[in-house]
Amino acid sequence: MARMLIRVFGIFLLLSLVGCGDNTAEEIAQYQQLDSQRLNSLSQKLDNNEIRNAMLLKQYAQILKNERSDLAPLLDQLALDATKDGPSFKALVQRLDDAKHTPNFPDKSAQLQELKDIYDATEPNQFNDLLSDQVNVIADMSNGKLARVNAISPAASKNANNAEDFGAGSQLVGNPNYGHWQTNSSGMSFWEWYGMYSMFNSIFNRPIYYDSWSRHRDYSYYNDVGRYRYTSPNQRKAQDRVYQRTQKQFSNQGKRFESPYAKSRTGSTALSRQSRSTPAPTASRSSGSTFRSNYAKDSSFRNSSSRTSRGISRGK
Repeated sequence: MARMLIRVFGIFLLLSLVGCGDNTAEEIAQYQQLDSQRLNSLSQKLDNNEIRNAMLLKQYAQILKNERSDLAPLLDQLALDATKDGPSFKALVQRLDDAKHTPNFPDKSAQLQELKDIYDATEPNQFNDLLSDQVNVIADMSNGKLARVNAISPAASKNANNAEDFGAGSQLVGNPNYGHWQTNSSGMSFWEWYGMYSMFNSIFNRPIYYDSWSRHRDYSYYNDVGRYRYTSPNQRKAQDRVYQRTQKQFSNQGKRFESPYAKSRTGSTALSRQSRSTPAPTASRSSGSTFRSNYAKDSSFRNSSSRTSRGISRGK
């Protein structure tokens, strides 16, 4: 009788565990659907000029083109980010496509976290904040004729952050939609722009080295607020590799080197509530996780342009 009771209890416990099983697969399916809906909605808002900074980006680009026709190709490229054909929107489309395939991730929890990050990144107010970097690049190129948005003045920002002047386009340095860190024959990493963005080199004719930029960079929305939302797992791993390689070089010289993201810079103003609610990093975003994607290999994409969830109910 005792053995029979133990066996019945064991079966009951097993059935209870199955009934209370992991619902990660169901959440993944739900977030895939929600992310697709949000991307479609964001696309429509861009088409209908309902994203404020997207409208400003187009306007700023046209105003400066009228004064600086030599910058027209670069300004047209920057203005693309105000549309669904720009690198910022295309990156989200690519990430969602990758996130639909479980084999791209080490486990389902990492896949779910990426889908949650995409959900946050496609929120219109946050995407609007993301475009403040591009707007401010053009504003700074106008020598003050056009006002910055969501950020203090260049002089005040550099003073507050003890920052070096890395020249026009510096808000986009470190953002993988516009370039990547390349290593020269001396083992030094420098920023290499994609495609038309290389015109920034002619505006400010000197390389931007990773170690100097890491220690003396100024504020930007991507690097100081939105990086965890607007960086794919594969891109995050590439950023970690550059940091680890540089840290090792410094360590071999008996020097200390900190990540460029170890300390956030100040300079943001009037950010949305969604941008201000930055969650702590999770294990699924660690450099030790693996991610397989064609994103990093898609040169046509690069050259053409180049947290915690609050519940699924928020998307309804």
